[in-house]
Amino acid sequence: MLSHVFERGVLVVTVHEDPGISGRALLLTRISELVEAHRQAHVVVVLDEPAAVATTVSVVLRVHHLCRHLGVLLHVATGSAAARRVLEANADTHGDPLGVHADVDTAVAAASAFTAAA
Repeated sequence: MLSHVFERGVLVVTVHEDPGISGRALLLTRISELVEAHRQAHVVVVLDEPAAVATTVSVVLRVHHLCRHLGVLLHVATGSAAARRVLEANADTHGDPLGVHADVDTAVAAASAFTAAA
């Protein structure tokens, strides 16, 4: 369902497939555990094409709330313009903004720049 790596000091979590309604809670738990375990690192969540659906987008929005609470910057990368629009329209605007990008390299570079500045 997902994988993770560290790239330029950034935790990059890739969601490979749609978890479906029944898998949404498990996906949220797994990403939340990674974020909390590595809370010194900023986070990029990558939504592969099969995962760029409403179920996963709702999980990302919840992860954004968690990241804001922990003081961790969150960026999202997805090739889906529709998913990017939904993320931008529904992201919480209090505190650190949700960075939404069309590709992984841009998202990691943006998160890495904040990491280097900190």
